Amino acid sequence: MIFNPHKFGIHKLLKNIPLNGVFDAPYRAAVKKAVNIADLRSIAKARAHKMVFDYLDAGGDDEITLRRQKDAYTQLECHYKVLAGIKPPLDLSTKIFGMDVKLPFFGCPTAGNRMFHWEGETAAAKAAQHHGTLYGLSSLATTGITEIGRLHDGPKVFQLYVWKDRELVKDVIAQAKEGGFNSLALTVDFTWYGNRERDIRNDFSIPPKYNLKQTIGAIAKPAWTYDFLSHEPYSYACINKDVPADSLAAFVNSQIAPEFDWKDAEWLLGEWNGPAALKGVVRPDDAKRSVDLGFSSVWVSNHGARQLDTSPATIDVLPSIRAAVGPDVEIILDGGVQRGTDIAKALALGADSVGVGKAYLWGLAAGGTDGVIKAYDILKVELDRAMGLLGTATVDDLKREGPDLIKRRAPSVRDYPDRYASERGYGGGIV
Repeated sequence: MIFNPHKFGIHKLLKNIPLNGVFDAPYRAAVKKAVNIADLRSIAKARAHKMVFDYLDAGGDDEITLRRQKDAYTQLECHYKVLAGIKPPLDLSTKIFGMDVKLPFFGCPTAGNRMFHWEGETAAAKAAQHHGTLYGLSSLATTGITEIGRLHDGPKVFQLYVWKDRELVKDVIAQAKEGGFNSLALTVDFTWYGNRERDIRNDFSIPPKYNLKQTIGAIAKPAWTYDFLSHEPYSYACINKDVPADSLAAFVNSQIAPEFDWKDAEWLLGEWNGPAALKGVVRPDDAKRSVDLGFSSVWVSNHGARQLDTSPATIDVLPSIRAAVGPDVEIILDGGVQRGTDIAKALALGADSVGVGKAYLWGLAAGGTDGVIKAYDILKVELDRAMGLLGTATVDDLKREGPDLIKRRAPSVRDYPDRYASERGYGGGIV
């Protein structure tokens, strides 16, 4: 039997001894000074338990797609215009799922946010509300739909996996509608669980196994450990509040439906009856078929490079998918985005909006709500600067003129970072 301190009520004792502020003080100070997303990654790595950080940071197998996904942006050059006659403030507003937002990027729905910081999904929702953009909630979230609805009154997308139990699907969809979620994203690239070898080497589990290795790791990260021990144990609140986190693997394995097909997707659309995206598309033919079936949006994604290694970088397949579905279908893209210039390039090459995952989760693991807001701040400033230097005053201008502004170059060693880049959070290139 796994020892679990929460079962002995340790969190009830520790919550009355508020040492979180003491342990987190140096990380809060570091978050304020962060210059870029790589800085937030470094802070997250310093604060979080190794197995937790690696779970967030890792990709599948040899992590080839994880590296390529970032490197692909270096092969896209910005052929900027001069004397464009624009001046600040630029207009970063757009529409996502037909709803007005102030930014053309947002935090992707991701599972188990309270694993990284006790504020969890509430921190991401507050940051999205702060910046006036879309919020995405995972069906494996550790915060409930109702609570998110109280924190974020703007556009929201609910992410759903391909569950076997249709009654479960109906129940979750009903909750999402009642909670004010305007759109649905069906994730279809998670029919098998990816091989994440960092997790295997770290003996990753939820909750930790409290063996010698994990205990030593916890002692080395007192801020994360006190955070974890002094708050209520988390459950996966959108599916079944009675399913504890340590039962997640068994629950997911019992519910994921590898046989889920296009007919099942059509049934789901009928149950939702609203704006919906097929999430996990990398092929033009799948994109076109999803639109023909009735999906209003195509979400170009490879699950953060965490599933099938050597799958293509999403930015590389984006132009062909745009060509396949035409100019009027909404396309969302995520994958490898860590700079405002990455967002600008994706918008220029066919995306209507851009999702970020690791970038805001590093902020969450580094500093809770303040860390996520900082991640958004960084990306917003970088995107604004990129658009200004490119000579585009609005997101629509960038999308319209994009193919003439962003052009691919042949790979060169000059595209890759120096040998010390990995220490600054850049995973690709020469190490």
